[in-house]
Amino acid sequence: MDTLFRKSDRLLANTGMDIIRDKMDEIHWSARLITIIGAKGVGKSTLIRQHLKQNYKPGDHRVLYCSADTVDMSTRTLVELAEEFSIRGGELLAIDEIHKYKPGTSDWSREIKEIYELFPDLKLIVSGSSLLCMREGDADLSRRAVKYTMPGLSFREALRFYHGLTFPKWTLDDILAHPYELWQSVSAKCKTVALFKEYLTKGYYPFLLEGEGEYYTKIEQVVGYIVETELPQICRVDVSNVRKLQALIAMICSETPFELNANRIAAALEIGRDTVVEYLKYLGDAKVLNLLYSDKKRIGKLSKPDKVYLENPNIMYALAPTKVEVGTLRVTFAVGCLSESHNVEYGKTQGDFKVDAKYTFEIGGRSKDFSQIAGVKDSYVFADDWDMPDGAKLPLWMLGFLY
Repeated sequence: MDTLFRKSDRLLANTGMDIIRDKMDEIHWSARLITIIGAKGVGKSTLIRQHLKQNYKPGDHRVLYCSADTVDMSTRTLVELAEEFSIRGGELLAIDEIHKYKPGTSDWSREIKEIYELFPDLKLIVSGSSLLCMREGDADLSRRAVKYTMPGLSFREALRFYHGLTFPKWTLDDILAHPYELWQSVSAKCKTVALFKEYLTKGYYPFLLEGEGEYYTKIEQVVGYIVETELPQICRVDVSNVRKLQALIAMICSETPFELNANRIAAALEIGRDTVVEYLKYLGDAKVLNLLYSDKKRIGKLSKPDKVYLENPNIMYALAPTKVEVGTLRVTFAVGCLSESHNVEYGKTQGDFKVDAKYTFEIGGRSKDFSQIAGVKDSYVFADDWDMPDGAKLPLWMLGFLY
């Protein structure tokens, strides 16, 4: 235990406090059990350590931060760790990378449940980068854990992280009702179009601060780990089909825009049509893809999505830098921003998509007009290469202020 305390103290001491994400204020840290999930590299570990550093003095052993993928954790169970920590007066135990505890199983969630019941005075923070693994363990922690999902940086957050520019969040209703106010406040401080293009290329993952040289390599590694390790271990994907999964992602990257024809894909990959749909859903759950349906209420187990996009624009540049099509890039950004807190459905007959069954959005460049959504109530055009609002035609970058 003393070794764990020393490592915890060192990690907290080495954690910077210069930039703290807004997620810090959204989490109810007083809850007995908190789970935080999100793709690898979005900043979960840093956020947890910053919270601990804010609330405990250096060397205070009422708190312990540890990672489940260390050698120290391989020689004890989570329950044993919690028991020893509690006996020594521990109050808050933070376990990071929980999905690395006994890989390929959901034992971690059963042990966390047991800790929750055995030590009522002990608070727990649990985080993991494997969305598939974390979701698999949700059943054991239902009604006990307060759950949070952490996305990568929004355009608004990227302006603060990389350029020192601070702006408040805007709700979608406020953006649509008061776009000129948002435009005035942001354009007074920066050239939005230029910085937005920069963000679409690089900036979603905070590890950009560690250096640009390895940025895309790290994204490739994140996607590679999901496809090559997590899907076989957690979703029981046949290892022999890993290359076909990689080919499926490559097809989505190379066809712009990607028109989903499950039968054609199945023939090309030499797998069944239902298997294609299943794999797409796995990749959607793992946040590699965003899947759009024309009617979410009627989604069945074997229902194929109407449109498929990569989870964020930076993945496009990492996996297919020579094949990035600007139209797909724009919609990928819009869907990613809106999906964090809104219901997004494929527009099918009018507009690119519908939001919350109320708004119809069309995405395009500066020349995009309203011809495709003419006469549609509550319809808007979000345009790239477009700096300021013009009636219901709004700059695309404004969607980057939703979180």
